[in-house]
Amino acid sequence: MFRRLFLSVMCFVFAFCLFQGIGKSAELDQTEDFYIYFDKNSPLNHYIPSGWMGDYNDIRFNDQATEEYFSGATSMKITYSAKQSQGQGWTGIYWQSAQNNWGEKNTGFDLNGFNKLAFKAKGAKGGEVITKIKVGGITKNAVTGEDVTYPDTVDVEIGPIRLTNEWQDYYINLVDRDLTNVNGGLAIIFNADQAGGEQTIYFDEIRFVNDPELKKETGGLNFPFYVYADSSSLDNHFIPSGWMPATAARDLKINANWKNYAFSGDSCIRIEYKNNSGTRWAGIYWQNPANNWGSIPDAGYDLQGAKKLTFWARGDQGGEVINEFKIGGISSGEYIDSDSATVGPIQLAKEWKKYEIDLTGKDLSYIIGGFAWATSIDVNNPEGIVFYLDEISYEK
Repeated sequence: MFRRLFLSVMCFVFAFCLFQGIGKSAELDQTEDFYIYFDKNSPLNHYIPSGWMGDYNDIRFNDQATEEYFSGATSMKITYSAKQSQGQGWTGIYWQSAQNNWGEKNTGFDLNGFNKLAFKAKGAKGGEVITKIKVGGITKNAVTGEDVTYPDTVDVEIGPIRLTNEWQDYYINLVDRDLTNVNGGLAIIFNADQAGGEQTIYFDEIRFVNDPELKKETGGLNFPFYVYADSSSLDNHFIPSGWMPATAARDLKINANWKNYAFSGDSCIRIEYKNNSGTRWAGIYWQNPANNWGSIPDAGYDLQGAKKLTFWARGDQGGEVINEFKIGGISSGEYIDSDSATVGPIQLAKEWKKYEIDLTGKDLSYIIGGFAWATSIDVNNPEGIVFYLDEISYEK
């Protein structure tokens, strides 16, 4: 009897220790690749695709696709409809160390010893766009903005990426990054404007590796740095998510893929404003990332070196008045814009005209509000206005 009880206790202790080792993996063998996805149901797989964000109803997810795969018998297939079902304009999935762990559970992996996340990807047709691929970044509660209990110690991203219809190698450089606690092992994010419609993408062989030849990334941003170049351009930065005030959804319509009479390229931005809510004013901030009013750390671009922001604008009829065009100025959160600059009011002509916001002497070290405009019905046609924007960029 005692022997049977002793064996039972020892089995429990062994199982408990094994379970404890699943999440906190200080003893990982960095000589072997650490997989997020190897094949469906593979014992090599880690992390769970449980952190669905934004327009999550726009995603169809299949982690056992058999029609396309690079190795093994399956691949991971994501179809993004870009219908903006929840009105966000973007969507994404986080692979988390425990189901729906947004930083409340101490299950992150210690991945020090690895120095890059490598993966294979292809589009079903070619030309599909992934806005961002991230490692880490789960540090704040998305609702309250407060620090989470067990934050990721790393936040690195690449993108946007335009895919071909052949399998290609991609990676995120993690040299000299702190990988002590990685709960958000992978995030894949799409933007409706960049996608331009439904797209299907395949992933395979997603893994952390140790590449002895890989060097630390250096270098800053290149100018011109675009807020908007063309609807499908991979040079676009910031997202027109900051609609103001709370009633703006009733008053505004925006089309970032307007094909009729663009200034350059094949598209421009069309904005329609009507005072349906009775609020009498409206505006939009282009933010990084979407809906960031200063609650997300490490999200700002360092745009020091830019001397001006230039953009092209015109009115549908001519005479439309925009009270203010602006960069920066988001100041309500913990991680706010480092400065702001404005121009206006501006009365638009019917033909395209170039405008400029002077950035001389401005602190551009941390910009999350890359561009904004605001106007009032009181200085415009009471029936509303339509105006257009194109080629919005920071320049030296």
